[in-house]
Amino acid sequence: MPTVVAEHPKKSQILAALEDVDTSFTDVDPLENTMVLNMGPQHPATHGVLRVLIKLDGETVLGSVPELGYLHRGYEKIAENATYHEFIPHTDRLDYLAPLSNNVGYVLAVEKLLGIEIPKRAEYIRVLISEMARVASHLVAVGSMAMDVGALTVLLWTFREREKLLDIYDVLCGARFTTSYTRIGGLLQDWTDTCTAMLTKFLDEFDQDMKEVQQLLFTNRIFIERCENVGYISRQQCIDMGMTGPILRASGVPRDLRRDNPYLVYNDLDFDVITAQESDALARFHVRFSEAMESAKILRQAMQKLPAGPICANETKKVLPRKDRVYTKMEELIHDFMLINMGIDPPVGEVYQGIESSKGEFGIYIVSDGTGQPWRLKIRSPSMVNLSALPVMIKGAMVSDIVAIIGSIDPVMGEADK
Repeated sequence: MPTVVAEHPKKSQILAALEDVDTSFTDVDPLENTMVLNMGPQHPATHGVLRVLIKLDGETVLGSVPELGYLHRGYEKIAENATYHEFIPHTDRLDYLAPLSNNVGYVLAVEKLLGIEIPKRAEYIRVLISEMARVASHLVAVGSMAMDVGALTVLLWTFREREKLLDIYDVLCGARFTTSYTRIGGLLQDWTDTCTAMLTKFLDEFDQDMKEVQQLLFTNRIFIERCENVGYISRQQCIDMGMTGPILRASGVPRDLRRDNPYLVYNDLDFDVITAQESDALARFHVRFSEAMESAKILRQAMQKLPAGPICANETKKVLPRKDRVYTKMEELIHDFMLINMGIDPPVGEVYQGIESSKGEFGIYIVSDGTGQPWRLKIRSPSMVNLSALPVMIKGAMVSDIVAIIGSIDPVMGEADK
């Protein structure tokens, strides 16, 4: 049988069908020009999977809601089901631009719980790797913020410098990115003469290379106009919201845990706490730039004062033995087997250890029930805390300024989302 094709409805039939349907458009204020935009989570300016819901009036931001959690992996819960040694590699995946800082902060908390004192050489090496991580992270922040406002050349220069540090990581740790270098009670392996030579060469070139960045940006009218008086947050708001790191110091508060609550051997080193007063995006840029230069000064001092000696504490029931001894000594093999499979035997109690990472105060809070796994482990993420200030910073700003403001916060979403 032939296929019957229904006749297309006539215009009069369509109008008749719509006669009882209200298709009119009404608005309370015909001059109102507000709209809501989604920025992210896949947006190059958000520095990761960050979604920001923005309400605009034309190009002016009326309000915003940052939405975090797209990179959440449940690391705090993972820690409760892992031994204290097993969780070290996971700390690399928090602030992945400064993994060595995460390593140091975590093991310092565990060592405080266990009451372990590490050798002086290990403390100095931890300072070296922490400051290298700070420089590497600030180089990315400086270059990325410059790129966000149109200065791509600076990003290429800062990544060139960062590559030199990653080469040192490779020699020292055996990895360029996720290092897992620290150990509870010590370090994976010793600092070598090769590392000293590479770091010395880097520092000799670093000052001149950063002067090139300074000459390109510090008097650049376009860069200054894009960042000056943008993303302002008051000093009191920074304190009330728990801001730390360059954001807080850019508001005039000279808070730095390396000086205010010293750990490792920072008491023996001479350095300045960099601050600014303007508390805008440009001030935060200047603070990070100057902190990178200050870290270079700390690195030179730490290399000069680096003492000889062991790199691991002599605590056989708490500290993993060296692999060469595991392969040749029965007693070390037994200790290694017990620590890997059963974990350490900590006292019942709770500890908190904070360090001054490149983003701010990175803290680890541990509650121990006396077993080989933490009963509770809380990570204080400076990126997450600092992002809570984003609605304050971008309210009233132009939509084109949002990229500069997010760049001035310098969030790492792996750390923020945990």
